Amino acid sequence: MLDVRILVGNGRKYGGVRDAARPVWSRVLDRLSASDPGLLRLMAGLRTVGSIGLTLAVLASFGATVPHLVGGAMAAMVSTFAIREKERRPQAITLALGLPVALAAVTLASLLQRYVVAGDLFFLLLIFAAVYSRRFGDRGTALGLIGFQLYFVSLFVGATPTALPSLYAAVATAFACSAVVRFGVVRDTPEQVLRRLRGAFRARLAQLIAAQLDLLDAAPDELDAALDDVRRHTARLHESAMLVQGRLEQGTDDQATAALVQRRIAEAEIAAERLGVLLLSARSAERADTLALHLPNAPAPAPGNRLPARGDVTQTLRRDLRALRLLMARPVAADRHSSVAHVRNRLLGYRDEDNVPAGPPAVQDVFRGIGEAAKAVLGLRLALDGPQDESDDTAATTRSREELDAEDAAIAGAEREAEDEEEEARGLKRPTTRAAVQVAVGSALAIAGGEFLSSQRWYWAVLTCWVVFLNTASTGEILVKGYRRVLGTVCGVVAGAGLAGLVGNHTWTAFALVLLFIFAMFYTAPLSYALMSFFVTAMLGLLYTLLHTYSLSVLVLRIEETVLGAVCGIVAAALVLPVQTDRRTDELLATVLVRLADVSEAAVEQLSGGPAVDLLDQARDLDKALDDLRASTKPLTHPITPLRGRRQTARYLVALLETCAYHARSLAATAELVPFSRTIAADPRLKLAGRRISHNIDVLLAQVRDERAVGGEGGGGAPREMESGPSLASLLDPGETRAPRPGSVTHRVLRHLQRLDEGVLGLARPLGVPGPTTAERGARR
Repeated sequence: MLDVRILVGNGRKYGGVRDAARPVWSRVLDRLSASDPGLLRLMAGLRTVGSIGLTLAVLASFGATVPHLVGGAMAAMVSTFAIREKERRPQAITLALGLPVALAAVTLASLLQRYVVAGDLFFLLLIFAAVYSRRFGDRGTALGLIGFQLYFVSLFVGATPTALPSLYAAVATAFACSAVVRFGVVRDTPEQVLRRLRGAFRARLAQLIAAQLDLLDAAPDELDAALDDVRRHTARLHESAMLVQGRLEQGTDDQATAALVQRRIAEAEIAAERLGVLLLSARSAERADTLALHLPNAPAPAPGNRLPARGDVTQTLRRDLRALRLLMARPVAADRHSSVAHVRNRLLGYRDEDNVPAGPPAVQDVFRGIGEAAKAVLGLRLALDGPQDESDDTAATTRSREELDAEDAAIAGAEREAEDEEEEARGLKRPTTRAAVQVAVGSALAIAGGEFLSSQRWYWAVLTCWVVFLNTASTGEILVKGYRRVLGTVCGVVAGAGLAGLVGNHTWTAFALVLLFIFAMFYTAPLSYALMSFFVTAMLGLLYTLLHTYSLSVLVLRIEETVLGAVCGIVAAALVLPVQTDRRTDELLATVLVRLADVSEAAVEQLSGGPAVDLLDQARDLDKALDDLRASTKPLTHPITPLRGRRQTARYLVALLETCAYHARSLAATAELVPFSRTIAADPRLKLAGRRISHNIDVLLAQVRDERAVGGEGGGGAPREMESGPSLASLLDPGETRAPRPGSVTHRVLRHLQRLDEGVLGLARPLGVPGPTTAERGARR
């Protein structure tokens, strides 16, 4: 029988859990899965390298020349990374359609190279069509990318009409090898991807709990570092949750299963995040409970920079956090022991107020948070692994299972409401049309300038102009991407020059390094665009060596063409149908505020006894909107931006919105418990406390929309002021003299409502909204 001490062993690092009993390979996989959720980057790199390697092997066996080897390798790379569909059948159709597109692009490039003007005009039309085709989804994007890249490949290898038959054979071989690797060697079904993503979520959840335990044990001078570690692991857990959500529809059998897994993932994420906040509150140096300070019998805040200790309560807390971490990390097959059931039952028992250990209120809150986290872990394991042994369940565990079963039944019987269709932009306002025009204009400038730099390699400027527009939505994003492209290219030229001298005439050594750099390029692409550009440029230096066209002047020309292409892209984005960064962020900010209002109002309504709605879906929509806003503000917060005041404002604004989103998610998670819990009841008084928050969000939203309507020069209507006043807790019952009973809905949500109210009020200053009146501020004080 498994010794309980394995679950609660001594030690501090990574939550004090000794994983020595687990195989080394299993621990390595856990860490790899946590660093690369779903192994998506690893599989993309392996698939691309495998396709190129197989193409080179087949072509070499038929005695292909080096230019055809290079052309086949680049065609294999394009045919692999261009396809983005998640299901196998659509992937096969896109790959089959991509071959004639590739052959047509190669043919036209070789035939038009003698006619400079006609070739340039057709290239511009091809670029416009390739970008415009993105409006047709993943397939349109893939076919446009294949057409553009194969046209570029033909220019790169210097294809001539007489060499077309052999180049056709190389391209066809590349597509066939790509299909063999994708569907035979490195198979990756949606179910497999989802399974790996679920494992990554578990690993990151366990790492977050371990980081929270380190926060509990951190000395005062180590507290900031421990808190940064918790924040980092929380962000990584959120990333994994969003990736899982994006793969649920393709990776599950039906909508009910997808909805169930999504709910359990969201509950586990919110519970773990809330547990970290409770731990931080318990560790706070000068903790003050603003919810109860207005009440006559409220206790005074006790200063201190270490967790308050009373008897063995702190040691018990450490033990339970270690147990929670290991319960999350262990597979279900290893849980068939009474000791594991005993630990699980103990943690779930903290959901009953009678089982919470005696101690300071802040520490008791942590134990309650552990109980809710244990319930979320149980629900997650039931959703991912199916039914489990119930023979050792206690009354608390049985009640938790019954609550989860009731939620499952409600999810299975609920009909998904149709989403409101947003009005689609038309004409030049459509993003794909606007981007196509911008890229075409920028490419025309790049062709003209590139011809002055080099009549042979002008296409490098066009390629750079093309790539800086990929996955960007504003002028600021294009500017930052162009800067990173130039930085990576400069460093890559230095590395390419050194490698070219070392490789010399060793063809297969150069190809081996090319494969290595391609893998690194795909593995690092989601992490750093500058690093990806470095590997691309270093790889091109080796390809020039293979084609016997390498020289230092060629690599310097590469830098010049890259700078020119980036400048042309930035100029086109700034002058042709520009989308200013401020306007883009204002649009996304308005979306975040709408989602925040939806979640908070629906949660308060349900907490007050209103009808049950799907709050976690709304909370996830809020997360998506906030992620989009965070990405759009990167140009404003980048170190190269000269506007330091705006950078600080953007960071402050995003940080406040993240705080508001956390409390709104927590409200939603608590409200979800009301219809199914036997111990939690709704409180109609909470509706009154939520009215002020709703009004203030409406004021902020009106301000943002007014500024956007008049170009950011001020509001378009009469100014509206934010409302303030006494603490929300005092609004529930003017005659109340005691804080709400611990464990009640009122006690659970008041802190989140109060923090949400404070966060929304804090948004007024950076958004230029008039603050509360003097009388209101006096009443609030």
